[in-house]
Amino acid sequence: MKKKSKYKSFAALFAVTLAFALPARAEDFPSRTMTMVIPFAAGGPTDILGRVVANRMGEVLGQSVIVENVAGAGGMTGSARVANATPDGYQFVLGTVGTHAQGQTLYKNPLYNAVTDFTPVILIANVPIVLETRKDLPVNTFTEFVAYTKEHQAQMQFASAGTGSAVHLGCVLLNYVIGVNVTHVPYRGSAPALQDLEAGRDDYMCDIITTAKPPIDAGALKGLAIFDDKRSPALPNVPTAAEQGTPNLIAYTWNAIFLPKNTPEPIVKKLHDAALEAMHTQAVRDRLTSFGAAIVPDADATPQHLSDLVKSEIAKWAVPIKAAGVTVE
Repeated sequence: MKKKSKYKSFAALFAVTLAFALPARAEDFPSRTMTMVIPFAAGGPTDILGRVVANRMGEVLGQSVIVENVAGAGGMTGSARVANATPDGYQFVLGTVGTHAQGQTLYKNPLYNAVTDFTPVILIANVPIVLETRKDLPVNTFTEFVAYTKEHQAQMQFASAGTGSAVHLGCVLLNYVIGVNVTHVPYRGSAPALQDLEAGRDDYMCDIITTAKPPIDAGALKGLAIFDDKRSPALPNVPTAAEQGTPNLIAYTWNAIFLPKNTPEPIVKKLHDAALEAMHTQAVRDRLTSFGAAIVPDADATPQHLSDLVKSEIAKWAVPIKAAGVTVE
């Protein structure tokens, strides 16, 4: 009996020690370098945004935040790595509408559950989608585009950066909302898609504003509508679809930070506050807005808002994706 009692005492002591140790580690966070996983290749819009934010977060936290690009499976490979990481705050992912909403329906076997396998930290910015057409398409407004496309949809085709990309799904939503069935031409990235669109080989594309802005500004393509509820300072002369009679056409890629599930709340708060401070830094704001990103207001920069957003975006994108029959193995 004494021996059993002795074991119970050791077990109780271990439990108490562990209970005190975990919060202590959370309070000491961060004590070493952190990693922001960007689940896409270097050089793209998400990568550029992430590096700007990560650098400032490191300054605020007093420890470096290195960026590691882990591309593959539409961003799921890098996101899955964070989902399976130790929940100690030293590894987090810059997720997007693709990795944490669209992919849940798009892929037959998603590598994770975006709702239950992560701890939401903060929504950082939205980057709207722009409808751009070849410059000789005989339309000059979104309303004219809708009428023309409904009449000529059998002969038209739209370009994308690849099946399942944000650029592809932006047009999937567009076609669903306006009620057309147009042939999809996928490319390996936005650059070759834009090249063929400018050459007139395709009719339109629903591009991220970051890459849509240069050819529109140069007059190589027509910008007909921003898929958002307000105009973008990056393309102030391009009206929204809502202004032109289609208020339910909202499509943008958002960027947000996620930690593994069960990350202690003190760690979540420290990362949240550091990211919020980065978003308040004028140099960061200037850099992000220069390529069309819209920094979210503080009211939308809470973990709860991000949690609710993920759920609503999964439900929203499931409708057009299923209607179009788009799937990725």
